[in-house]
Amino acid sequence: MSSQSAPAHRHSGAPSLAYNLAGIAVLVLLLAVGAAYLVDELGRTSRAPAPSLDDADPILQTISGRELSIPSTWFRYGEQIRNGFTNQIDLRILYSPEGAEAAMPVDITLLPRSRARASAALLDRVYVHQFGEDTLGGVSGLVGKPMLASNGYAGESVWYDALSPNPFVAKCVEPVAPEGVAQCVRTAYLPSGIAAVYTFSATALQSWRQFDTEMERWLGHIGAW
Repeated sequence: MSSQSAPAHRHSGAPSLAYNLAGIAVLVLLLAVGAAYLVDELGRTSRAPAPSLDDADPILQTISGRELSIPSTWFRYGEQIRNGFTNQIDLRILYSPEGAEAAMPVDITLLPRSRARASAALLDRVYVHQFGEDTLGGVSGLVGKPMLASNGYAGESVWYDALSPNPFVAKCVEPVAPEGVAQCVRTAYLPSGIAAVYTFSATALQSWRQFDTEMERWLGHIGAW
């Protein structure tokens, strides 16, 4: 019986082995395609020209009833590079404050005013009620307050100018990776009526006094300010 059952056992295992090998081959192929795609995307990113105030090739977009003329190299996402009406524009510019060793990228999302709340307004209405007792230091001219971890804000802090009636306010989040850099978000209403959401490295807080002046240079250039 054993001599007759052994070949049957080996035969029944062959399809299973072939199926497993085929599955492994498909997985390897998918990983290879994914790796190739990632390398291609990284290559595209590295080849993308840095945004500049001298850039040409403008795209005409209308948001909140205001027509903007935006160089194509400023857009963060390729699918947004088209003329016409829109309710959101995602840009990336380079912030070069005086005294900085290198330019820092700032992501800007332009929105209708009705879709955003200014950080200065959130300071008194929301943030101040979530502050912990400690005060953070390290940024001249700004008060830093950690937010209560018990309320779900672990690793978050708010930095603000306590002397201004319309203060500079930024909410920052500590990085997940140890070698990462904290990221900050600030929302402001522009004189044009458009809302701008700025996302930037916490290192830019050191030059916060120059921030709005530099943003005016870039956003005024395209008609958003």
